[in-house]
Amino acid sequence: MKRNHPINYHTHSLFDKDLLLKTAFHEAGHAAAIHLNNQQKNLPPVYFQINLRSNSSSILSNSNQIDPRDKHYIAQVIEGRLIQNLPFNIIESSMFYSNSEKDSIKSAFEADIVNLLAGPLAEAKYLALKSGQRFDLQNIEINTLHQYGGSSDLENIQEYLDDFIADKSRHSENITRLLREAFEFINTAIYWQAIERLAYFIGNSTENEISCETVIDILDG
Repeated sequence: MKRNHPINYHTHSLFDKDLLLKTAFHEAGHAAAIHLNNQQKNLPPVYFQINLRSNSSSILSNSNQIDPRDKHYIAQVIEGRLIQNLPFNIIESSMFYSNSEKDSIKSAFEADIVNLLAGPLAEAKYLALKSGQRFDLQNIEINTLHQYGGSSDLENIQEYLDDFIADKSRHSENITRLLREAFEFINTAIYWQAIERLAYFIGNSTENEISCETVIDILDG
């Protein structure tokens, strides 16, 4: 799970803290959903960690701008999905599963999509609050998440939909429902506070990675 950086590296020599914080909130949204949203749904815990390109100084250093050649500006959640790299097509294999197994797969499928959506939504909320605007679901459609670094997340979601729902006419209704669920998660005060804690921890980290245990301690703090 990663935030897309739609920036031409050849024409931008410096990056400011705003981009770094957007990335931190994006990845914190993913991580918070993986831990707290799955926990809320009584789904099994899943391993993940946050990788950072961080060598000798924190992402949020004292300078106003960061030289991208130092590679301090990228954070990325690694793993964290309940359904990882499917070796088969669920639609074609569904006849071999019991109803309880199908229910478990459906719960995992929907949770993974919500957790993917949580990243760009967290970034969207951070930007809305920063500019003094209201974070409102009415102003967010699935395609607007491209504006919040969500292109790769949406690509992964489309793969899920293609593997799990044969009737493509039902894709839209399902993604609309799950987008609403992800929005409600991000917009719940206790979860947003956890996302904020983690985002600023990411921003101030001088490590190359943040372990799953550390992330969970911060989110539960």
